[in-house]
Amino acid sequence: MGLSSLSSSFLTMACLVFASMVHAAGGDPAKGQSLAQVCAACHGVDGNSSLPVNPSLAGQHADYLIKQLKNFKSGERKNPIMAPMVANLSDDDMKNIGAYFASQAPKGGGAKDAASVEAGRKVYRGGNLANGVAACAGCHSPNGAGIPAQYPRIAGQHADYTVAQLKAFRSGDRTNDPNNMMRAIAAKLTDHDIETLAQYVSGLK
Repeated sequence: MGLSSLSSSFLTMACLVFASMVHAAGGDPAKGQSLAQVCAACHGVDGNSSLPVNPSLAGQHADYLIKQLKNFKSGERKNPIMAPMVANLSDDDMKNIGAYFASQAPKGGGAKDAASVEAGRKVYRGGNLANGVAACAGCHSPNGAGIPAQYPRIAGQHADYTVAQLKAFRSGDRTNDPNNMMRAIAAKLTDHDIETLAQYVSGLK
């Protein structure tokens, strides 16, 4: 199977998996702003994290944020810091927080290693035929904006955080990807792939 066919197959499967998840997130950004103040220490007041190990949330799709909050609360996504933070949040609280961060303008990051960026660009946009890795752009879009209610925005995300999440999917420590999709992809990524992809993604706008 050619790389373009492989990418197309992953995208088709993904669309089927997420078809039932597409919905309007709703939520009140003003109420979410008040609730999100507790998130500021790790994620920044406006969702632009200054700490490389913590994700920036500004501009992230509300539905994706809501899913992650629910997964942290249920334990489907395990994190000793996030679990107590979300324990008392209601569904409406989560919708409001999602709406707030989604309404904030992402400042974006910047790649630090030009050579890594070029290597990462090739995998992100064209996949890796040798490893059987489909192009990341097929799900997360060429500019990293993602697809609302389906795939998260990853443009400008801290490289350290992206590396950690890809390795967590690869090892099976993170398991809240529908239908094992990210785990299946990450399993084929080398450490070099992960590092260069993270550098490339961090420079997307």
